[in-house]
Amino acid sequence: MKKLLAFLLIAFSFALHAQFEDLATVEFSIQNDKEDVYELSFKIKLNNGAHLYGPSNALIAPPELILNLDSSPNYKLLNDWEIPEFKTKYVKEFDGDVTYFDGKELVATRLIKGLVKDFSVTGDYQAQVCNKGRCITSPFPNPKFKVKVGNGDKFYSNTLPLDNISENETNKYCGYDFSKEENKLKTFQGKLLDSENDSSFWNTFFVAFLFGLGAILTPCVFPMIPMTVSFFLKGDSNGAKGKITALIFGFSIIVIYCLIGSIISAVFGPEAASLISTHWLPNLLFFAVFIFFAASFLGMFEITLPSKWSNISDKKADKGGIIGAIFMALTLALVSFSCTGPIIGTVLVESFKVGGLEPLIGMLGFSTAFALPFTFFAFFPSWLKSLPKSGGWLNSVKVVFGFLELALALKFLSVADLTGHWGVLDRDVYLALWIVIFSLLGFYLLGKIKFAHDSDLKYVKVPRLILAIGVFSFVVYLLPGMWGAPLRALSGYLPPMTTMDYQFSSYNTASQSEICDKPSYSDDLHLPLGLRGYYDWEEGMCCSKEQGKPVFIDFTGHACTNCREIENLIWADPEILEFLKKEFVIISLFTDDRKIKIKDPYIAVFDGKTRVKYVGQKAYDIQKTWFNKVAQPYYVTMDQNKELLEMPIDYEIAENKSDFMKFLKLSLKEYKKRNP
Repeated sequence: MKKLLAFLLIAFSFALHAQFEDLATVEFSIQNDKEDVYELSFKIKLNNGAHLYGPSNALIAPPELILNLDSSPNYKLLNDWEIPEFKTKYVKEFDGDVTYFDGKELVATRLIKGLVKDFSVTGDYQAQVCNKGRCITSPFPNPKFKVKVGNGDKFYSNTLPLDNISENETNKYCGYDFSKEENKLKTFQGKLLDSENDSSFWNTFFVAFLFGLGAILTPCVFPMIPMTVSFFLKGDSNGAKGKITALIFGFSIIVIYCLIGSIISAVFGPEAASLISTHWLPNLLFFAVFIFFAASFLGMFEITLPSKWSNISDKKADKGGIIGAIFMALTLALVSFSCTGPIIGTVLVESFKVGGLEPLIGMLGFSTAFALPFTFFAFFPSWLKSLPKSGGWLNSVKVVFGFLELALALKFLSVADLTGHWGVLDRDVYLALWIVIFSLLGFYLLGKIKFAHDSDLKYVKVPRLILAIGVFSFVVYLLPGMWGAPLRALSGYLPPMTTMDYQFSSYNTASQSEICDKPSYSDDLHLPLGLRGYYDWEEGMCCSKEQGKPVFIDFTGHACTNCREIENLIWADPEILEFLKKEFVIISLFTDDRKIKIKDPYIAVFDGKTRVKYVGQKAYDIQKTWFNKVAQPYYVTMDQNKELLEMPIDYEIAENKSDFMKFLKLSLKEYKKRNP
């Protein structure tokens, strides 16, 4: 709770359109001390009542004062910064001591020895100033400064790293000089939504719960229900002891599987999961794993754990009592692994893609459903008679899972294909494979295909026929997609429309948007629905200034299922589509692209030292640093001064068509208000 309060205190302390200069002003100067030694001064003047934060040992510390000087062959640093002493106080919300300066003016100095006659000193700084509960941090990226020896000429920049700008050259994009622009980028960290929200947890739990119910209907688990319940009730006339044992057994199952999820949650955070789930290599590995699972379900082989594990556990279970119930749960988990292993793997892979606590939540949902029938029938043993008898239908359940695993495997191959820019699994190829897979599943349900472990099917029962009808109906739904139909119900699971080799029709596509120059990276990156825009932050902002339009920033990704869903279900609305086209300059930033190299050097703002090479790394750094957000989609609107027009929104809001349109209209209204 303390961490949450501290985070909220920091997060909500930033004003939407506030300027750093409202609370403080910053100056740099340099003067000759003696011969070739110079004194560089950093001066920050605080308005009445304002204070500046310094180093802290608090649990979650506020941004502290940081002064960085770039290394150069033209000068030598003689000492560290000399900074006035800061006061210290305990802040309950931060759960620790913080240091601060509350004087009228803070002056920090540093001695520099010039190695040539004429040179410039460059660097950057960070500071947070607060006054009466209102806190503003210096703009991100950290403001750059440059001071020339002799004339005191200086400028500030917060967009491009100065170590990539020569003395007489600046980086210009479509006539817009960012290297000498004033510090207008407003840091925003207000009302941020954590990717691990309650809605996400419930979705993960529910899906995993369904997988757990499916695992029960496998040949390794279903026949064990009456055997296990009988063991609980054996020798217990009133069944009370058996019911208690069943509760312990069910709880032990949940603990065993949650322990697996807990270990994964502790080892891998959301950022590591984001990287692994979007990089082509692990997705290719996941594809191979799912093909392996599918082959097992289809009867090619069985996945088993070492027999001595289950033998040891089984001996412990024979002792009975509480310890026996615990080891009996462990025995069930081990001996049923040949059927449940692929299902557990599916749950873990899907939840691992989100990271954080999702693997734990996934295992909680799976194990709750898995333990439910054993506990339920122990309380109501007479209901065991209503269970269908074991038979060939259980193997049919495994085979159905096998076909589903094949279909799911293609999703991982598609992500690898998109992020690797291979062009192998385009949308039409993907659909063709799905049509074949589900057609084969339909024929299997009708008994036209038989595998090694299947029993003879003398006739088709009604439930099986209904399932076959559903599968073939799904195949019919897929067919128009081969000719360009959007298939919006599956928009998040199919490759984007832009990957199709041919289309015979256009569904809700916008007329060509008017943009400025040809966007960089447009040969490899594309916007959906006929929209045109930019894939580089600087180019989009330049066009925004040239056309006099606000920018709509789309933080997206090749592997982002929710992004495709919003594009095909929300953006495709005719009113929204034309509104985006006519009223905004669109900047689409692919955070997971690690194949396309950026055209200009870029230093990550988050740590100030990592040299970014790829388009996705730069986009990810922008989203994470400026907005403290790593999940996609994420939508931001700004004016040419890089000031927010409206509170950014994520998937939870964007999936509502009226809320998304409201966001766009309010952004445009605010833009026109500022630019009458």
